[in-house]
Amino acid sequence: MSDFVNPSEEIKNNAYVKDYEKLYKDSLEHPDAFWENVAKELFWYKPWTKVIESKHPYYDWFVGGQTNIVANALDRWQKTEKKDQLALVWEGQDGKVVRYTYQQLHEQVSRAANALKSLGVKKGDRVSIYMPRIPEQTIVMLASAKIGAIHTVVYSGFSVQALKSRIEDAESKIVITADGYHFRDKLVETKKTVDDAIKDNPAVKKVLVVKRTGNPIAFTEGKDIWWEELVSKQDSICPTEILDANDPLFILYTSGSTGTPKGVIHAHGGYMVGVYITAKYIFNLRSNDVFWCAADPGWITGHSYIVYSPFINGVTNFIYEGPPDYPDAGKWWSMIEKYKITKFYTAPTAIRALMKYGDAIPQKYNLSSLKILGSVGEPINPEAWRWYYRVIGKEKCPIMDTWWQTETGMHIISPLPTSPLKPGSAGKPFFGIKADVVDEKGTPVAVNTQGYLVLKKPWPAMFKDVYKNSKKYTDLYWGKIPGTYFTGDFAKRDSDGYFWILGRNDDVMKVSGYRFGSAELESAFVAHPSVAEAAVIGKPHEIKGESIKAFVILKVGVQPTDELKNELKQQVRKLIGPIATPDEIEFVPALPKTRSGKIMRRVLKAKELGQDLGDTSTLEG
Repeated sequence: MSDFVNPSEEIKNNAYVKDYEKLYKDSLEHPDAFWENVAKELFWYKPWTKVIESKHPYYDWFVGGQTNIVANALDRWQKTEKKDQLALVWEGQDGKVVRYTYQQLHEQVSRAANALKSLGVKKGDRVSIYMPRIPEQTIVMLASAKIGAIHTVVYSGFSVQALKSRIEDAESKIVITADGYHFRDKLVETKKTVDDAIKDNPAVKKVLVVKRTGNPIAFTEGKDIWWEELVSKQDSICPTEILDANDPLFILYTSGSTGTPKGVIHAHGGYMVGVYITAKYIFNLRSNDVFWCAADPGWITGHSYIVYSPFINGVTNFIYEGPPDYPDAGKWWSMIEKYKITKFYTAPTAIRALMKYGDAIPQKYNLSSLKILGSVGEPINPEAWRWYYRVIGKEKCPIMDTWWQTETGMHIISPLPTSPLKPGSAGKPFFGIKADVVDEKGTPVAVNTQGYLVLKKPWPAMFKDVYKNSKKYTDLYWGKIPGTYFTGDFAKRDSDGYFWILGRNDDVMKVSGYRFGSAELESAFVAHPSVAEAAVIGKPHEIKGESIKAFVILKVGVQPTDELKNELKQQVRKLIGPIATPDEIEFVPALPKTRSGKIMRRVLKAKELGQDLGDTSTLEG
């Protein structure tokens, strides 16, 4: 499971970082100097007087510095040849294509910024965005940042109640949405959801609506405004607001799968530095790259690695509106061929979903433009890793399996293109990051022993606070194990210093005194050639404490049999041990997932135990 996959000489020669160990050691010994040198690669209206100021657990980065993330994503390219390069290429689920050069995107963002200002939006105001994955979603996020407003994007698959609570908590006066959009064959009525969410909220003064489908919608004159009618009238020049490095850029709410949603606040300066350098080093970004992060801007992955870091790095950014297997299972691979994608970043769930169709479909397409592959959102099973590497990357593209969170803002643990890779491992910490695996008292655990993943040094893209709930910030993240940032994940570190993420603390089962992470068990199932995907839960058991039940999706063409169930049980016994043998295996056609692709194990468990499902607003479909 842990044999190294080594990078090619070509990748080694073309990478920014040749010697990880030396630079990592230097970055820990002199973190201020490391981050200061990175920040100097970017534009600042006024330089900082201090790299970091600590008032634990609060940290200010680049104190006294003045900047704006949009000055680095768009403005600084306008007096260079870069202005004529393609910045954004978008394809809709219906096949429509939109292209913007850096100059055209700058003009569109300026018009949108002027439109917001015409509605009374000013620095510090919150702007709620509830939009499908269309160009205007990216444009309005950049436009908000440009004028110093704070965007709060709510994923377009969320329910009325989820949207309502987020708009109210952020105290937004403006909501921006679309008349609707098509997801597969279903019409999603985003405008109707917004209307229902704000009907008892007098604080919302205006709703800006993009016409995406043309389907009939309720339209309140004076309150509802068509995007195109307002934006097209605006000037294409808008001054970028000069901001303090620690002024807030956005609030992004966690899904609320447990407890109430947390409004995570990120600021312009440190966040900008963190997402810029992680994208540059981990994906080895060059100006001629065509980068495709297949997430949605509504999640942190989309904020950091669609809307901001690709433009700060000056690459061509590709966005696709639809799901990975619609209208057919070759859609993604056809677009990699069509647009000559060089760096591709997606979730293990999507990889496993496409893997179940077999090798023949991707082999129909020319994927030779690809140079680096990425994985994000959850641990990638070794079997899915190998398929991704072999079938999609043709054993030439290193896989950057990135671990990070909404709260971290940027990649925290990841390989680099020059790293020897271990399928299923997230690799080693990024520069300046001190990660550890500890027990409940904060004592480091032994090699290959499960423990709590913690971070022991601040990093520039770290979140500033939980909006209107500083107690949750201090208690939940900094109060569990003193002196450390508590990630909420279990992990282990092997003898080579590689980190293996074992799942969330609440995704852990205790069977007869032994603890098993869901990711570890699920990997054992997916390692079987008949299995496409699996999810496991723990059920109360009188003797063992918990018993293991697995929900298994089989690959296309494989029939569910009792013999196969027995085979799978033997596979788990062999790979993990007899104590991990599942008591039950159920073959299922699908698993409950968020629209970002994460398996909702708590929904499986609630259904199994006949409990209330809780907040299911993030569920797909």
